[in-house]
Amino acid sequence: MPDIVSEFNDYRSKMNDTILADNNKVIKRIFNLDTNAYAEGALDVKTKELLGLVASTVLRCDDCIKYHMETCYKQGIPKEQVVEALSIATLVGGTIVIPHLRRAYEFWDALEQQR
Repeated sequence: MPDIVSEFNDYRSKMNDTILADNNKVIKRIFNLDTNAYAEGALDVKTKELLGLVASTVLRCDDCIKYHMETCYKQGIPKEQVVEALSIATLVGGTIVIPHLRRAYEFWDALEQQR
């Protein structure tokens, strides 16, 4: 199996660098807002990441799902909590979310294999 975690992170990093190199103020502010929205606040980082994962799953954004899955993993959120969040996302999003759920499970397994 290809290293889907490294491939995702390498591509994301390369393209973010390319996008930010254009020095577009609006895009830079959106990136900054996204970073700051997930910082510790009234809600802790773990809760925010689980919320981000649910929203990303309902919106069916595989890149966002991967990003939040990896951040959840790095934050030490147990698989059981991630799966429970994904179950809520599947309930809210409906059966159309199931293909994204499959890829989320695959990505979590890849994260665990990197240990």
